Amino acid sequence: MRKPTHADAELLLHLYEVRRESELRTARKWFLTEFQGVDWTTIKQRYLSHSDEDRWFRMTVSYWEMVATMVNHGVLHADLFFDHTGEDIVTWERCKPWIDGARRDVRPTYLYQFEKMVEAHQAHRQKTIAAHQKAAAAPARRAARRPARRAR
Repeated sequence: MRKPTHADAELLLHLYEVRRESELRTARKWFLTEFQGVDWTTIKQRYLSHSDEDRWFRMTVSYWEMVATMVNHGVLHADLFFDHTGEDIVTWERCKPWIDGARRDVRPTYLYQFEKMVEAHQAHRQKTIAAHQKAAAAPARRAARRPARRAR
């Protein structure tokens, strides 16, 4: 994989600024705390009705699909993105119960980029956690290999 560039950092900072926009902040908060997405039929009836919740639902999922598309196509360096956030994973967990119904109803690739990015993010986390644990254990392994000093 290529190394992150200044352009990646600038894009990451810009996406952070977009996340701070008040309406998207409200939408993301609602999605993570109040949204009750059990199944697609319920979502369509309850939320997709030109209400605030409709707007917040669409803003949240479309924001993450947009970010995922950039990450998945290499426009934004994946590791740089993965190392700074976890909200995408939490948000995707809220989508999992209804995504199959949405894909049957909307299109088979609905939020596909988002799902693909979260899978890569989770794999990245496993890899970095394993590397961290290995590095943390290294001093103990080195100490165990040293011969014991004799008391004088």
